[in-house]
Amino acid sequence: MTSRVRWLIVGLIAIATVINYIDRNALAVMWPEIAPEVGATKEDYALLVSVFMVFYAAGQFGFGKIFDAIGVRLGFAVSIGAWSISIALHALANSILSFAVVRALLGFSEAGAWPGAVKANAEWFPARERALAQGVFNAGASIGAIVSAPLIALLYLWLDWKGTFLLVGALGFVWLLPWWIVHSAGPDKHPWVNAAERALILDRSAEVPAADADAYVPNLRQLLRHRQTWGIALSRFLLDPIWWLFVSWLPIYLAETFGFDIKQIGIFGWVPFVGAMLGSLLGGWLSGRLIAAGQPIGRARKLVVTAGGLIMAPCLIAAPMMTDPTLAVVVIAGVLFGFQIAIGNIQTLPGDLFDRRAVGSLAGFSGMAAVAGTLITTWLVPVMTQDSYGPIFILVAALVPLSLLAVWYVIGPVARVAAPTAQTKDT
Repeated sequence: MTSRVRWLIVGLIAIATVINYIDRNALAVMWPEIAPEVGATKEDYALLVSVFMVFYAAGQFGFGKIFDAIGVRLGFAVSIGAWSISIALHALANSILSFAVVRALLGFSEAGAWPGAVKANAEWFPARERALAQGVFNAGASIGAIVSAPLIALLYLWLDWKGTFLLVGALGFVWLLPWWIVHSAGPDKHPWVNAAERALILDRSAEVPAADADAYVPNLRQLLRHRQTWGIALSRFLLDPIWWLFVSWLPIYLAETFGFDIKQIGIFGWVPFVGAMLGSLLGGWLSGRLIAAGQPIGRARKLVVTAGGLIMAPCLIAAPMMTDPTLAVVVIAGVLFGFQIAIGNIQTLPGDLFDRRAVGSLAGFSGMAAVAGTLITTWLVPVMTQDSYGPIFILVAALVPLSLLAVWYVIGPVARVAAPTAQTKDT
C-alpha cells in the first residue's frame, strides 16, 4: 500500500495559502471603513496596492533563490513567520505612509509561498500528478479568498480593524507547528514515506524526456538565455493581472458599483472565488487525465491553458454589462474559474522544463514578471474606472489571447531543457 505523505505536504501548503489570502485581503475588505479614518482616497489605495506588488515582485525573486538555497521546509517557515508578523503590524498603522511600510513587508514575505509551492511540487510529485498538486495549492488561494470576505467582515464587526489585523496575524504561527513536524525531511529520506510512495515520487520515467543525459541545473543568468523562461514569464505578465484585479479591487468594485458596505461585501465578495477553487482543481485534474490518455505533457498543459482562456475572455466582456450584483459576481466567478484552470498548468511548466533544483528560481522570476504586469493594471484602475469598471474589464480581456500566444509559440515545444550546446526538442 502506498503512503500519502506527498498529499499531506501539499495539503499543509494549501492551508498556508488560505492564511496568505486571508491576510492580504483583510485591508481590501475593511478599506471602505479604514479610508475615512485615515483620510485616504481611491488613488491612495492604488498606491498601497502598488507598494504591495513591487515588494511582492522582489519577494518572488528573492524567495525563489532562498528556497533553492535553504530548501522547502525552512523556506516556508521563514516566509510565513515574516508575513504573520507583518499583517499584525497593520494594527499600528495610522497613515498612508505607515500602511505603505507594512504592506511592503507583507508583500515581500507573502511572495515566498509561490516559488516554495512550485519547488515542493517538483520535489514531491511525479509529472502526471504535478498539475493536480498545483491545483490543490491554488485551491488554497481560492478558499482563502472565499473565506476572507465573510470572516474579515465578521471579525471587523466584533473587534474593529485593529483587532482584526492582530488576530489574523496569529494564524500563521499556529500553522508552523504541524508544518515543522510533518515536513521533517525530503521524500528520499522522510520516515513516513514508504517504499512504494518513494518509488512513485522518485520515478522520472514519465517526465518530459531529457535532451541531455547530464543534469543541467541552470543558474539565473543561464535561465534567462532560454526562450522557455521568457515564454513562461510573458504568459504570467499578461495573465496574472486578471487575478489581481479581482483580489485587490473586488470589494472596492462592489462598494462603488452597487453601494455595498462591509457587511454586504462579506455576503457577496466570496462568490467569485468559488469559481476559482473549482477551476484550480479541474485544471489540474484535466491535464492529468490527458497525460494518462497518451497526450504529451506539453500538449496536455497547453490545451488546458487554452480551455481556461476561452472561458475567461467572454466572461470578462460580459461582467460589466451586469446590473444585478448577484449576476455580476456569478459572471466574475466564471472569469476566475477559467483563470485558475489556466494558471495552474502554466505554473507547473517550470518543473516540466527544468531540473527541480532550478525550479524555485524560475518560479520566482516568472512571479516577478506577473507582478510587473499587475502593477500596470493597478495604476490604470483609478484612471479607467471614473464612470464604470467596463473599460478595465475589456482591457484585461484583451490580454487573454496574447497570453495564449506566449504559451504556444514563445515557450515552444515542451522538452527538458539541456545545456545550450546540446538542446533537442520534443513535441
